[in-house]
Amino acid sequence: MTERETDTATPRTERSPGPETPGAVASTDPTAATAPPRLDSAFRARHAELALGYGGTGDPDDPAQVQAMQMVLHIPKAGPPVRSAVLEAAAAAAVALCLDPRVGPGGEWEARYLAWKRSRIRKVARRARGAQWLAANDVDGVTIEVDGAQARALVPGPVGEVDPRIRKLQIGGTDLEHDEPGPVDPELPVLWVNSALGMTVGKAAAQVGHASMLLAGALPVEQAFAWAQRGFRCAVRDADRHGWAELCARATGHGGPETIAAVRDAGFTEVAPGSMTVIAVAPELTVALGER
Repeated sequence: MTERETDTATPRTERSPGPETPGAVASTDPTAATAPPRLDSAFRARHAELALGYGGTGDPDDPAQVQAMQMVLHIPKAGPPVRSAVLEAAAAAAVALCLDPRVGPGGEWEARYLAWKRSRIRKVARRARGAQWLAANDVDGVTIEVDGAQARALVPGPVGEVDPRIRKLQIGGTDLEHDEPGPVDPELPVLWVNSALGMTVGKAAAQVGHASMLLAGALPVEQAFAWAQRGFRCAVRDADRHGWAELCARATGHGGPETIAAVRDAGFTEVAPGSMTVIAVAPELTVALGER
C-alpha cells in the first residue's frame, strides 16, 4: 500500500522520438518491427526513480519558483467528451510522462522532471478547445486519448514560468456531468474517486494523475512495464459510500497486502486538508472488490 499527500490543482504519445511506448527499445534488427518490446535497464531506472516517492526538498522561498505539472484537458464547446474518459486520459497522461524516456537519465526533460518530483507533486489542470488545444500540443509533454477524450500532461516547471500558450488557459469555470461508463475491464487498474467530495473535473483530473503515478511506483517493475505496453490505460470510477469505506480500510492497511495507492490532498483548493480523494488499485484487487 502506498499513500501520499499531494497538492494541486486508442492511447497515443505525441512528439516522442523512436518507439511510442515508454520503455520500448530502438533496434536496427530487421525483425524488431514484430518483436515485442522488452523491459530494459532504462525503463527500470525510470521506474526506480518513480518508486522512490516524492518531496523532500520543500518549496522554494520564491513563490514563482514553486514547481507544478500543467495538465491540459481538451473540452470543446460542441460535443464535449464524457467525464470518466477525460479523467482516464488525464491519469494515463500523467504517469506516461513520468515513465517517458525523455525524463530518464540523460533525457532532455530529466532536470525539469526531477526538480518537480523531488518537491511537492503539484498539478494544475486547465481546459482548452480549438486553436488553444492545438497550441498546447506544441508545448513539451505527452498526450493521451481515451474514447475520444484527450488530455496532455506537460513537462513540469516553475509556476512563474508557465508557457504563455498555457498560462492563458482557464483553470476553473468548466465541468462535465458525471456519467456511468459501465463495467470495468478486470485487466485494468481502477482509480476510485471519492464522490462525496464533489470535486470539479479539473480537481479530479489532478488527483487521478497523482494516483496513477503512485500506483505505477508501487507496482513491481515488471507489472509497471506491462501497464506501459497498454498505454497506461485505466478505469476511473466514482465510489459510493459503502465501496469507499471498504477501499479506505484496505488503503489504511486493514484489508490485506494488495497493491493500492491512496491520495490525500493538502487542501489548497476545493477540499479540506487531509481529504482522501482517490484510491487506485491494481487489477488483482479490482477483481476482488468487484464493480461498485
